Amino acid sequence: MPTLHLEMHPGRTVQQKRAFVREVTKVTAETLACPPESVDILISEVPRDAWAKAGKLLADA
Repeated sequence: MPTLHLEMHPGRTVQQKRAFVREVTKVTAETLACPPESVDILISEVPRDAWAKAGKLLADA
């Protein structure tokens, strides 16, 4: 069973998340030759004050 983890900043709508998981599930099932029912996707929303790049919080950019 493939399990995919996505980390992103908050702000996407539920409709955007639904579209994302629908398309990613489809492509994963086709590419890995597995049933769509076996694909799990976990979405974690990380605020910009908890995400850093190049030594700086994204909230400070």
